[in-house]
Amino acid sequence: MDLLSLVFTLRPCAPADPQRPLPAWWGRAAQAMVLSALAKSDPELAAALHDEQGPRPLTASTLMGRFPQRSLDLQGDYRLRITALTMPVCTRLMEAIQPGGALAPGTTIELDYLPFIVQAVTAQPEEQEWAAASSFQELSARHLLTSEPPSRHIALQFTSPTAFHSEERTQPLPLPELVFGSLLQRWNAFSPLAFPQELRRYAKECLAVQRFRIESRAVPYKEGGLRVGFIGEVVFTTLNFDRYWLGQIHALAAFSLFSGVGVQTSAGMGQCRPLPPRAVESGD
Repeated sequence: MDLLSLVFTLRPCAPADPQRPLPAWWGRAAQAMVLSALAKSDPELAAALHDEQGPRPLTASTLMGRFPQRSLDLQGDYRLRITALTMPVCTRLMEAIQPGGALAPGTTIELDYLPFIVQAVTAQPEEQEWAAASSFQELSARHLLTSEPPSRHIALQFTSPTAFHSEERTQPLPLPELVFGSLLQRWNAFSPLAFPQELRRYAKECLAVQRFRIESRAVPYKEGGLRVGFIGEVVFTTLNFDRYWLGQIHALAAFSLFSGVGVQTSAGMGQCRPLPPRAVESGD
């Protein structure tokens, strides 16, 4: 297993200080929390993840749940998702959620200095739709070694603000070459089976946005700034059906559940997953 998506159920231990507003964005706090947890068992790995230049084999979501005005619901549950893209990170995360581990159910963690109890954690999709465990080999086999022709349509759901670095600027739109170019970069950074760079060209020239339902959202950034991205659902379709290229595109779409898309995926942005092809095609 070298791909993992863990969904945590958390509950606040104590009310937030009314004089201290809750974070508008929990992504960086989640990133700091998981690195701190990994450092307890593997300081070198945690340091490498912190200092990594380029794509990181770890993503963290923002905290998801009900936030009544400026407080936390002490009787409510919140969710947090952590994903891993390499076997060493998967291994350490799985160790951390075992009894006695730093992220095991019943332990207390801190997000932005606020304590939460880990109520539950799962990698089982039947328990949480965003949870999963897989491998690059399994994703490749599922989409490249099948006798079934790939669908012409690829649907993705983006649930946290997603943006891209493009031509020295931030691009907050789901252009096919940016979405699948981002996924290709991450796949080739960590997979033992690299996809050709020409796949980016196929995405640019042969994929089109068929329909979408998106809106812009801003994430607090450094020194009081904002980084604008989009959330919502996007359906891509091919203008030139090619089984070889489309198989790889579908593998990348499946990979999005683990890797995220675009910038700052290790701090909450770019949370993404594929939608079932039947649900897409039934709407044509």
